[in-house]
Amino acid sequence: MTPLGVATALWVIWALSWLLAAVWSSRSHSSAGSIAQLPYRLITTAGFVLLFGVNPGRASGHFFSLPQWAGWIMTALAAVGFAFAWWARLHLGKLWSAFVTRKDEHRIIDTGPYGIVRHPIYTGIILAAVAVAVLKGNLYAFTGAFLIVVGFWMKARLEERFLSEQLGPETYAAYRRRAPMLIPFFPS
Repeated sequence: MTPLGVATALWVIWALSWLLAAVWSSRSHSSAGSIAQLPYRLITTAGFVLLFGVNPGRASGHFFSLPQWAGWIMTALAAVGFAFAWWARLHLGKLWSAFVTRKDEHRIIDTGPYGIVRHPIYTGIILAAVAVAVLKGNLYAFTGAFLIVVGFWMKARLEERFLSEQLGPETYAAYRRRAPMLIPFFPS
């Protein structure tokens, strides 16, 4: 199997396991609303379509081919991204939601991966998407990964505004000062 084949299999396994784990979540108390969430959803979906749904072949928009050893490094980075996202999901427990919501008994989680970055699930998924884009080495994949980054950045900003309103601006501001948004050691 090729590095890209293994990375794609990792994405499928992650997606299926993520969907199955969706039942392990507490009831939502409130949400940011469908209209507010629509922009990041559309952009992120377009990113995934470009990353996985378009295969231009070697003749069209292909920038480079990685040597096999570099491909395996990208595959390992995708696996690290998924492991980081799962660590965050397990650490968050029943407070997890696929959408921007406030759960019953919601509180700021600032330990484990949430002590490293405020949105470790997004960080892990972004790392896996960028690794696959590098593996594919084409314009569609890089554009898709870029849109995924933008979409998750938009979702993170919306989530932070929403949780700041819901949990109190000072509570969330203190957390923002302690942990960067998406990139470890990069203040944001």
